[in-house]
Amino acid sequence: MRLIQHKREAYWFYRFLSLGYDRWINPLFWTPAMRGVALTPARLDDRALSVLDVGAGTGFTTEGIVERIDAANVTMLDQSPHQLARSHRRPALTACRRVRGDAEALPFPDASFDRYVSAGSIEYWPDPARAIAEAHRVLRPGGIALVAGPLRPRHPVGRLLADTWMLFPEDEQYRAWFAAAGFVEVSAAYAAPAWHRGGPASYGIAIAGMRGEAVGASAGAPTAEPSDAPLTGRERLLFAGRFVAGSAAGAAFVPIAAALAARERLARRRRR
Repeated sequence: MRLIQHKREAYWFYRFLSLGYDRWINPLFWTPAMRGVALTPARLDDRALSVLDVGAGTGFTTEGIVERIDAANVTMLDQSPHQLARSHRRPALTACRRVRGDAEALPFPDASFDRYVSAGSIEYWPDPARAIAEAHRVLRPGGIALVAGPLRPRHPVGRLLADTWMLFPEDEQYRAWFAAAGFVEVSAAYAAPAWHRGGPASYGIAIAGMRGEAVGASAGAPTAEPSDAPLTGRERLLFAGRFVAGSAAGAAFVPIAAALAARERLARRRRR
């Protein structure tokens, strides 16, 4: 049962996580080197391309995008106003457009963008197939969508924590969602932090596909679920239980990653 794979829980999870996300969390799990590898399949090869960054958060991935694309051509979308607010601290993103919205109900007309990028967001999507179909819808013919996300851990303890926390898909699931949406020429790159010993193909994937002419298996324009709508008394109790348990499972990854990162730094010093 993935406890933070609900829009409301994810909204409040990042309401608090945003306070220390860039300083404490991102450096452990999503590094500049990983970002560079992950963005390569998106083919950001023309500064005039229009790019949608879905689940942009505080703008770490967006910074990698604007190294290759003019910031004025980049739209950042996230359901968390707290994460987007923190993105204003990044001077390189000043000219980017910021939109609060839902990955499963993108507030844009068909064929609006040349590129679609989403990194570290699919974990929170209740219906990834719907969101990837939305990516297909908003791309122009020949446009490319890239989704970067985690892969299901191989270690039993990691799998237990992951399955409690949020979505960690298998490689085959990513490919199936892209195929069902109508993407063609699907390719993938893999990335992992230095402390991960299992190899990049067991940590994170960046999968990309080109928008074909055929319409993907979209369910139509879905209605976004308001993530911060008022709760009933019963909903508050259920939400509190899911939020606390899911956040605890997610928090368990931090000391594990910190310990492994410290071990890797120590090993590098010994090799010098």
